[in-house]
Amino acid sequence: MIFNDPKLEPIQAKLAHAKRLDANDGLTLLNSNDLIGIGRLADAVRRQRHGNKAYFIYNQHLNYTNVCQNRCQFCAFARDEGEKGSYTMTIDTVKQTLLDRIDEPIQELHIVGGINPELPFQYYIDLLQTIAEIRPEAVVKAFTAVEIDHLATLVGLDVRTLLNELKAAGLAMLPGGGAEVLSARIHDRLYHRKINGIRWLEIQKIAHECGLKTNATLLYGHIETPEERVAHLLQLRQLQDQTGGFSAFIPLAFHSAHTNLAALPETVAFDDLKTIATARLLLDNIDHIKAYWVMIGESLAQVALSFGADDLDGTIIEEKITHMAGATSAKGLSRQKMVKMIVAAGFVPVERNSFYEPVKQASYDTN
Repeated sequence: MIFNDPKLEPIQAKLAHAKRLDANDGLTLLNSNDLIGIGRLADAVRRQRHGNKAYFIYNQHLNYTNVCQNRCQFCAFARDEGEKGSYTMTIDTVKQTLLDRIDEPIQELHIVGGINPELPFQYYIDLLQTIAEIRPEAVVKAFTAVEIDHLATLVGLDVRTLLNELKAAGLAMLPGGGAEVLSARIHDRLYHRKINGIRWLEIQKIAHECGLKTNATLLYGHIETPEERVAHLLQLRQLQDQTGGFSAFIPLAFHSAHTNLAALPETVAFDDLKTIATARLLLDNIDHIKAYWVMIGESLAQVALSFGADDLDGTIIEEKITHMAGATSAKGLSRQKMVKMIVAAGFVPVERNSFYEPVKQASYDTN
């Protein structure tokens, strides 16, 4: 390859000899303006792993409450109990929400909520058991490490025992939220009531040891530095070396509207693509990198498939957390729309389950 930025040449040489990139390489990537060169490097790695495939899942999001005691500075979703716009779904409401879409071939339920101090532990057990009863064929991916820590404190259990109880009730996987940026500085500035990065990694490790796959995230585009982004990625890589339990990495572009950081500008496409590509190149032991269309928009997610991403996440319907922070993407996409996006970007769509196993081999109508 010929690069506009010659600093990318040593990185290409490392990749050609299967040598692991280090923190300095990560900073070189994030600080470079040779977006096309970075994209070509990431695309080569992505195609080596996944060929021309691009994954998606037929899933449903369920945000059971927005009452949250943490009140992070970057969050537009959280409310106090009784505040205008606050809500907590009853189990009957959860049932109806699931039944409203019972004819759809949903593969996964993605369930996260606020840290609501009024909810008893039995609510969470009832939630899982209700889903298992109505959607026995679907994988339940529920509760971030932040929620797991809260529940362990609520019932006085260690995390391992708690996770085993939740597994018995139907939990099959953990989402990757709550990591934000694994930086003590940013934790203290923006979300000091939430668990810190050390605790987040500890819970991920225990989950992996309990046989639960999890995802990992990075919330970028606020007050973090390039050095903090790289350090975050390398901490994920280090844990993955130990456990192999991360299924996918999802870069989350920060949306500032209606938050306490509303003065900050939105991320730009140039940085979104560089972040995705850098993640693909640094996270050599995490198989999948998502282009989360909810946060970066459908069109840019298509482009990201040529910058290291291999997964567009899912149909979702109905996402609330990012849209309450000003996201202008759709609240959900049809299977046909997702397939059309992938085909138009030059890739072969693969509908998957939560564990990246293909679930549909039939041809798709993209007209």
